[in-house]
Amino acid sequence: MRFKLKVYRASTSSRTLSLAAVDEKDSRRQALELGFQVISVSRQLDGFSFKVGPSFSIALFSEELLALLEAGLSLVETVDALEQKSKTQESHQILGSLLTMLREGKTFSQALASMPEVFPVLYVATIRTSERTGDLVEALRRYLAYHRQLNRVREKVVAASVYPLLLMAVGLLVVLFLLGYVVPRFSLVYEDLGRNLPWMSRVLMKWGQFISAYGWQTGVATLGFIAGTTYLLFRSSVKARLLKTLWSLPVIGKKIRLYQLARFTRTLAMLVNGGIPFVGALEMVRGLLQQPALQRGLTHAAIMVREGRAVSDAFASNGLATDVGVRLLIVGERSGELGQSLERIAGLYDDEIARWVDWFTKLFEPLLMIGIGLVIGTIVVLMYLPIFELANSLQ
Repeated sequence: MRFKLKVYRASTSSRTLSLAAVDEKDSRRQALELGFQVISVSRQLDGFSFKVGPSFSIALFSEELLALLEAGLSLVETVDALEQKSKTQESHQILGSLLTMLREGKTFSQALASMPEVFPVLYVATIRTSERTGDLVEALRRYLAYHRQLNRVREKVVAASVYPLLLMAVGLLVVLFLLGYVVPRFSLVYEDLGRNLPWMSRVLMKWGQFISAYGWQTGVATLGFIAGTTYLLFRSSVKARLLKTLWSLPVIGKKIRLYQLARFTRTLAMLVNGGIPFVGALEMVRGLLQQPALQRGLTHAAIMVREGRAVSDAFASNGLATDVGVRLLIVGERSGELGQSLERIAGLYDDEIARWVDWFTKLFEPLLMIGIGLVIGTIVVLMYLPIFELANSLQ
């Protein structure tokens, strides 16, 4: 469950944190560990929520930061310039807090870590590693490249989903129009024919008569059903159950697992290339694996690596890499370029997912159009079938 905390720190003004915790006491403990004093704690409702994500874009912030640093500005001057050009109140507050802490002598990573609701742990770790080497520019380049690659497959999936979703929405609206408006009016025309109608047409006409008599009650019940279903889908327990069902599906579950492995492997590669110890990097990317089996596998793999086992053996034994991925890990271990091997593995996973999305889209879209056409065609034929039979009897 998540808790909303109003906190403050001596060097900054009060702010709001959103933390995942077991209970209220655990949320207070987490806030204290981050260096905040807690003013109030309230539990966020688990369920129906249309909360919009923060308008502060880390990718845009990193791109602007990189451009100004490459132009020769110091870090403090860069953050000051970004604060002055910020257009939203949220960005102005975040950059103002960063600037204040930098002027107080804190490191950039410490300033970022003070706002965990804005800057994720991976971003802070990347910046902290660059402070040891003194190459912040290269760290920003590496993070931006990682961000682009990580979003490439996601954007492809979203783009491929737009047309089928639009098609389903239009088809559903047409079906609702036929069943809610056209069929009830046809039912009044055919009311005197009685048993002379085919039985499927009689069922459809009964539906039309029912809508004519109880139209607004049916509309209210339908809206209530939609609202209830949406509420359930936003609940964590229901979403977890749906995800578990998807994971158990033969083909889709395998592709979801591969997508999680791709994100996990690419993030791990960025951290390893940034100089973070491998075991520490494994702990940092734990949250990217949602399937319980993969989470257990990661725990066992971390134990094996601590015991001195090869990374390829640990990943192969716990299902954290495919056969090809394991071979590439072996090559990386021999050459001492484990981070580059992890990047190659993530690229292979991304390419496989992209090919599958293309194939599935080309197959699913025609089938969807055929299905919608059959449903609409069946309703229309059942409405006009009595007219056809009446014409035949007159002949």
